[in-house]
Amino acid sequence: MPSLFSQFMQATVLRYPRSALLAVAVLTLAMAAGLSHFKIDASADSLTLEHDEALNYYREVAGRYGSSDFLVVTFQPKQGDLFDDANLALLGELRDELAAIDGITGAVSILDLPLLFSPKVAIGDLSQPLNTLLSEGVERSQARREFLTSPLYRNLILSPDGTTTGVLATLALDRRYLELVGERDALRLQRDTTGLSASEQLQLEQVSREFLDYRTAKAERDKLRVARVRDMMAPYRERATIFLGGPDMITADMIDFIRSDLVVFGSGILLFIILTMAAIFRRWRWVVLPLLTCTATLVTMLGFLAWIDWRLTVISSNFVSLLLIITLALTIHLVVRYRELHQQQSDWSQLQLVATTVSSMALPCLYTVLTTIVAFASLVVSDIRPVIDFGWMMTIGISVALVLTFVVMPAGMMLLGREADIDDSDNSASITLRFARLSERRGGAVLLVSALLAVLSGYGISQLQVENRFIDYFRSDTEIYRGMEVIDSALGGTTPLDIVLQAPAFVSEQAASSGSDPFGEDPFGEDPFGEDPFGEDPFGEDPFADDPFADDPFAETSDAPALIESYWFSRSGLADLEKLHSFLEAQPEIGVVSSLATLNRVAEALLGRQLNDFEIAFMRKSLSDEIYQQGVAPYLDEQRNEARIQLRAMETQGQLKRAELLARIDQFITDELGYRNGEAQFTGLLVLYNNMLQSLFKSQILTLGAVFVGIVAMFLILFRSLSISLIAIVPNFLAAGIVLGGMGLARIPLDMMTITIAAITVGIGVDHAIHYITRFKREFAVDGDYTATLYRAHASIGRALFYTAITIIIGFSILAFSNFIPSVYFGLLTGLAMIAALFGSMTLLPKLLLLFKPLGPGTPR
Repeated sequence: MPSLFSQFMQATVLRYPRSALLAVAVLTLAMAAGLSHFKIDASADSLTLEHDEALNYYREVAGRYGSSDFLVVTFQPKQGDLFDDANLALLGELRDELAAIDGITGAVSILDLPLLFSPKVAIGDLSQPLNTLLSEGVERSQARREFLTSPLYRNLILSPDGTTTGVLATLALDRRYLELVGERDALRLQRDTTGLSASEQLQLEQVSREFLDYRTAKAERDKLRVARVRDMMAPYRERATIFLGGPDMITADMIDFIRSDLVVFGSGILLFIILTMAAIFRRWRWVVLPLLTCTATLVTMLGFLAWIDWRLTVISSNFVSLLLIITLALTIHLVVRYRELHQQQSDWSQLQLVATTVSSMALPCLYTVLTTIVAFASLVVSDIRPVIDFGWMMTIGISVALVLTFVVMPAGMMLLGREADIDDSDNSASITLRFARLSERRGGAVLLVSALLAVLSGYGISQLQVENRFIDYFRSDTEIYRGMEVIDSALGGTTPLDIVLQAPAFVSEQAASSGSDPFGEDPFGEDPFGEDPFGEDPFGEDPFADDPFADDPFAETSDAPALIESYWFSRSGLADLEKLHSFLEAQPEIGVVSSLATLNRVAEALLGRQLNDFEIAFMRKSLSDEIYQQGVAPYLDEQRNEARIQLRAMETQGQLKRAELLARIDQFITDELGYRNGEAQFTGLLVLYNNMLQSLFKSQILTLGAVFVGIVAMFLILFRSLSISLIAIVPNFLAAGIVLGGMGLARIPLDMMTITIAAITVGIGVDHAIHYITRFKREFAVDGDYTATLYRAHASIGRALFYTAITIIIGFSILAFSNFIPSVYFGLLTGLAMIAALFGSMTLLPKLLLLFKPLGPGTPR
């Protein structure tokens, strides 16, 4: 292949270098024209599974109960008490301005909540307008106590110290969004199961495009809304400490962080490339040509992604850094080989030097690209679309990098002519030769240290976790972190979780056999009140003296919605909810919990005792529309006879382990409440994010072995030797183990970004092994002396590996300054991967070659 490839290169690129560079320039400019359409996607859809039933159920519940999207503005006055007139007036102004922003359907604060204990109201008065904090005659100290202790408001709207409150802004439910995504997902599922007709395929393409355009416009509206809220908040910061929280705000800030990282760190890495190449080679041509190659590759790929509207996500945001570094590594190998030939063959023409450089490096570079693609292909087996996209992006990007490197670099070399005498002041060979001496003279120590590292890495891998606190994605001085911290500690938690309970099967069976009444033929057949249900009247002298419902307290009125018999408005149903509600409140990771049990607790607190079924039914009928919408509608679907419990998990209290928490709750529902499979379902952002993390672990870590099998197969094709292939894979196993084990020992969790480190480590390590063994075989053919070959290989290809490693290590360390902590981990872990790959290729790999002699017995020295 090299000879055919060399002939092709000479007939095209090397013979017409200007035309080759012009073609690359035209391609780059054409792709650059699309950069204005480049987009970043940090929506919830970008972090979920393909065909995730939990996601479909999440959308179904949102459509059933209304929007669960919200923004929270925390409010803590800088002077005076929160309940002072001036501070309450300021809070009211903030609430009114927030409610007036487009897309916000309502804003609720302590000023708006009905007071039931300030003073205490009777059950029969629940149908009447209730006092609020600003109502005449309300004692504010009494209201403060109610906000702190009432079952309805405790841990929800006022911090335990009474100094911080919040304004909850509910965002409008976008039903058009739900319709489009539902239609698209239904067609996708049909495509992947039974198949689509031509017209249905066209329909899928149309609805996918419509949905993507709509989602883009929606994301822009959401971002604009967050910006308007922040602008609105600015004047209030002089008199109060204010933070903004909520999913939309987090999404907007994540996009800003990613965009900033792309610009700042992409530019930083380009600058670093200039400085690195200048320091290593000390010739301006070896700065300009790699820089042009890296720039052309990056612009071409980003433009291509923009033209086809393929968006970067949180997971693929480091695509730019990776592509630059991999492209730079390819250029370094060509430069080092050219300079090596230049020194050895002083009488060769430039055409001979460049042609031989290209010919000798074509096969190693091709196989390094192919094996790197195999490593990134491990991402494609994931169920998460952005992870799949990242794998394909890197596959395409690395392929483009290979092509452009073998066009721009040789064409540039031809145009610039033969380099002057090589500067012999480069002492990097002395460094790499130290590695060679270490492998030869201290080989036993190398093997022992490698074995110890393998054992330690194995233990570290056993400690890996896929759980993490979302708050830890951000630095502590960012508004996201500080806002989540305040909401967690003062306002009941940040991450939503819903538990939807179906009425138990025995209730449905009983209702089916006895009619519509799930409580039997006569719920009052056995009088729960004793001889006289009104002997000790809990509602006053006569609960029906002034009957708001006419003669029959349970008769339907023309303007009231018809009430349906519900298991959940019974003593048994509320008892189930109370048990689960109490269990949830006892969990350290959970903040506020809301359900129908909350309303029941309020009623019991008003009466001073438990309600019986008759009183529950009367209370239900007595509720005003305001209380019904606040205390019943979010927690009960009467048509489906199902109840919903809403809760928020706290990110700042200890270590949040989502999978463990969900399993603990599920076990309680099954064992203690006796609910069957399917009668209790979990949904919410906590579930969706947990599904993504668990899928990442299964699809990446557990399939890593398959990746190594694929790479060994490619080694067999390349080296045509099982022994060499197995030797080559060992340092890569060790490098991947060191990185993953280091993460486990350092308690760095696997998440949506760090999970890709395994693939990157394998890809980088494999590149080193291929280049080193290819050169080792070539040098071994000279004299058959393993030891001499070792030193020659380290003095030649070893220098390129050393340059590449140092470049990647320092280049990725720039990411340590990001505000997005996963990017920080990504940069540092990639640096660690490079160190492990370098030492593995420069010490362990040559020692294994010396020990097992896979190329034959060799010539004795």
